[in-house]
Amino acid sequence: QVQLVESGGGLVQPGGSLRLSCAASGTIFSINAMGWSRQVPGKARELVAAITSSGSTTYADSVKGRFTISRDNAKNTVSLQMDSLKPEDTAVYYCNANLTQKYGSSRSVYWGQGTQVTVSS
Repeated sequence: QVQLVESGGGLVQPGGSLRLSCAASGTIFSINAMGWSRQVPGKARELVAAITSSGSTTYADSVKGRFTISRDNAKNTVSLQMDSLKPEDTAVYYCNANLTQKYGSSRSVYWGQGTQVTVSS
């Protein structure tokens, strides 16, 4: 089995910063892309940022220049540095990983349980 465990959410004032971290563990052969998505009640989950194993990154337009995604391939971790936070960034943030559990098997996407980020004064 595979587990993704997030940490680092919380309450922050507008303009502040938070750093989210996610660690993948279990039976893992290789991880392709890792990323973060977010969801607010009543809306679809949206991609925030993603990073490939080679370090290529993708960001939602709404977070470009404010959020930075990074990963440690040796530790199977991915982080999201969030700066200049806005109230509209309030959401549950989910970590995900596109990975292969065994050599030759197909890839699957796994999700963490989510961590709440609230931006409010």
